[in-house]
Amino acid sequence: MGEVSRDLSTLIRQEVELARAEIKQSARRAGKGAGMLGGAGYAGSMAVLFLSIALWWGLGHLIGNAWSAVIVAVIWGIVALVLFLLGRKQLQEVEGVPQTAETVKEIPDALKRNEAQS
Repeated sequence: MGEVSRDLSTLIRQEVELARAEIKQSARRAGKGAGMLGGAGYAGSMAVLFLSIALWWGLGHLIGNAWSAVIVAVIWGIVALVLFLLGRKQLQEVEGVPQTAETVKEIPDALKRNEAQS
């Protein structure tokens, strides 16, 4: 029985070490991916900025710089409003963890049943 216990202990230790190594590798990859996504977000925002400036400048030749700036600002205001409304709708649909909350509520009842059977 002692040998089985030692083997089981060794096996569990090895599994824990393997899990640690896998988590470390996954975390490293996730960090690199997150950094690249951050860089892509920054590059995308710069592209949008310069495209907005180009639109402002192009419209400025047709209707004047002041009015073209107002038009570009209104366009971005509309984009912001649409994104806000869609994001708020998505957040209102979040339910949290209903299944977990339900099973956690059942724990005291299960403990009471086990105590009654003892």
